[in-house]
Amino acid sequence: MPEGANDNEDLPQDYSSPPCMMHLVDPVSGRIDSDGDLRQQQDLKRWRTAERTRLITLRLAIPVDERRRLSQKIARALDRILGDLSGKIVGVYLPFRGEPDLRSWIEGLAVRGAIAALPVVVAPRSPLVFRAWRRGEPLHPGVWNIPVPVGGATVTPDIVISPVVGYDEACYRLGHGGGFYDRTLAALPQRPRILGVGYRRLAVRTIYPQNYDVPMDMIVTESGALTR
Repeated sequence: MPEGANDNEDLPQDYSSPPCMMHLVDPVSGRIDSDGDLRQQQDLKRWRTAERTRLITLRLAIPVDERRRLSQKIARALDRILGDLSGKIVGVYLPFRGEPDLRSWIEGLAVRGAIAALPVVVAPRSPLVFRAWRRGEPLHPGVWNIPVPVGGATVTPDIVISPVVGYDEACYRLGHGGGFYDRTLAALPQRPRILGVGYRRLAVRTIYPQNYDVPMDMIVTESGALTR
């Protein structure tokens, strides 16, 4: 864990939780009582939507050169954390709306004896599938125009590198709201090692995790790793 990663003063200070939800929040886990009424769930949905907008705006405001530098630091951190990847299948992603750009790191996986696999949306509200991919193999636009492999064998990853819109101290990930990663990770026959990646400035105190939210094993940023 990077020095100071859990210090409260290192987290955004302008964040506050919706007051109407506080009586339902477990003070330890941050979870909302499953018996909470529909209004509380609607409040949570609105809050998450607002947070996504805020965090994506913050991410896109990072200058391109700085994002490149931060992405390189994240790639080096992944190398230190993951070590030897020979024979491993690594679920990765192609960058979208200012996410850390790990394309050079992904292209180097084959040299290290690993197989890169990209996520593909096959149907709404369904788990993703991962297809093996190497540099030079054809891609075509998928959901949100994110490139996905035209072919490639369907594989089950040993490691999943998942981009985050935001993340909290318990290593829960706030994504784009489609629920694809949560469904996918829950449906895999064996839990892979799951690493969320993002920028340090995207931390929030809690995302108010629900039963369907799957925690990351760690969050990797330019500052190092936050471990669950």
